[in-house]
Amino acid sequence: MPGNAVDPLATEKTRDQIMAEREAKKLAKQAKKQKTAPTPTAATPAVLTTPSAPATKIITEVEQTTITTKLTTTTTTKVQDAVASKTTQPAAVNGKDAEAGEKTREQIKAEREAKKAAKKAGKGGGAKVEGIAQQLADLKVAEKAPVAASAAPSTTEADQEKKKPALSKAERRAIQEAQRAAKAQVQTKKAQHAAKAPPSAAPKGPNRKSVSPTTAATSSSPVKCPASTPNVDCRVKLFNHLVCAKEDSQFINDPLVHPSIARLGVQYAKRTVVGSNARCIAFLHALRQVVHDFETPAKKEFGRSLDAAVKHHVDHLHKCRPLAVSVSNAYKQFKNQLTQLPADVPETESKELLVHFIDTYIENQIGKAAQAISGFLQEKITDGDVLLTFACSSLIQFICEEAKRRQVAFRVIVVDSRPGCEGQELLRRLHATGIPCTYVLINAVGYVMAEATKVLLGAHALLANGYVMARTGTAQVALVANAHNVPVLVCCETHKFSERFQTDAIVYNELSDPNQLVRGDKCQLSNWAAKGKLLPLNLSYDITPPELVSAVVTEVAILPCTSVPVILRIKPDIGY
Repeated sequence: MPGNAVDPLATEKTRDQIMAEREAKKLAKQAKKQKTAPTPTAATPAVLTTPSAPATKIITEVEQTTITTKLTTTTTTKVQDAVASKTTQPAAVNGKDAEAGEKTREQIKAEREAKKAAKKAGKGGGAKVEGIAQQLADLKVAEKAPVAASAAPSTTEADQEKKKPALSKAERRAIQEAQRAAKAQVQTKKAQHAAKAPPSAAPKGPNRKSVSPTTAATSSSPVKCPASTPNVDCRVKLFNHLVCAKEDSQFINDPLVHPSIARLGVQYAKRTVVGSNARCIAFLHALRQVVHDFETPAKKEFGRSLDAAVKHHVDHLHKCRPLAVSVSNAYKQFKNQLTQLPADVPETESKELLVHFIDTYIENQIGKAAQAISGFLQEKITDGDVLLTFACSSLIQFICEEAKRRQVAFRVIVVDSRPGCEGQELLRRLHATGIPCTYVLINAVGYVMAEATKVLLGAHALLANGYVMARTGTAQVALVANAHNVPVLVCCETHKFSERFQTDAIVYNELSDPNQLVRGDKCQLSNWAAKGKLLPLNLSYDITPPELVSAVVTEVAILPCTSVPVILRIKPDIGY
């Protein structure tokens, strides 16, 4: 074919003809490969020639069938794309990009191979390509009619299905996120309905099933508290994570618990033994009895067996009432001493060492520590002082008795609060020793604070960040004292120091029996369990920030609250 005839054809070619030429070039490449390396399964070859082509190419019948199938698939896809583009996008600007988004992986590979074949075909293959392109164009014209006929009865749903692959990755992600958000919203609504259900059923308290204290302590569900109707939940949602008061009668009969520990658990639960020092001393006395009566099982080691037994007893006490910080520290020191026992020592000598450690701990950590703290404070108490204290503290009582023994003229203002009214016990003890006292409730602390010269407060624990954990109401007394510029001295032994950090009374606290808030039958709270959503809250402790405390008096020295981490670090070195 003359060279000048190629240019008019190139300018008048349609897009379909160009695609057909690319497929023809791919045909030429495959035929060249078959000529160099023939396939053993090839059928009788067919020769395709053009009038002006000087050379011939061999194509097998199998390859012709494969090519025809691919061209049919390509033509069908193009026809469907054309129909979809006419119905949905009558004014499409870039049709090539739309088809590229709908092409399958095989079609894209076929186009790439056709381009490679066109590059290798050279300059002399133009006429041959045009001849094969004409045959492929005729094949497309013949197939357009049945494809259009089959596509005619398609519904709108089929068109929508053809549009789905055209979604971009970002659109698909947006759809998935919307579905997830809808599902999460449905789950949130279900949880809200489930949360609203229990309060509506609160008046039906007698029909609800009670939970045993052992199961409640080991599970993550809210713990039940005893009330006038014992099966009513006395929970406040903000304090659901806290341990509630339990019935002491459920902890008496346990064959694996030593009688002294069982008796102590009942005393803990009934609040017969109160106060951080009193609870620690009672625990160590009961532990000494456990060590004395312990018998090592056969073929067992004394230290490990006793450690397991003591752990079981401590767990029992914790079920009766959460352990005080002083009790937890004493238990840690006992375990440390137990691990340091020599292995070659007889069992009797090991018990004697442990009993001696318990007695020494009580004497040093509580007895001598109280004397040292009292010695520091005796220098601060002078004639005419008015000491204000809150609730009942055995350490404050010891300090006041020592000052009375020194014949210092002073008086004490005892501030008390309900429901425990522990200040009445301190008032009774101080009055028995002849110390002049004044007794007021906490709602009158603002009136008597002007008379006070010093405020002495006890503590349940001193936290590592300098905050003081004490009976509920201590923070209020410290706040009023700070407003009146009265120095606040917190008396606390180092065995009450805790490594825990806490800035409020919600993270960790103890819930007391809500029935203690009921004053009598005429009280409005006497039948609180039957009043629906009424839930009395009786917190045992509060948190006093270090800004309201002037100093902390310990057996080591009079220190600021910020020195607690230093004492915790050097405590083993100084023997405490």
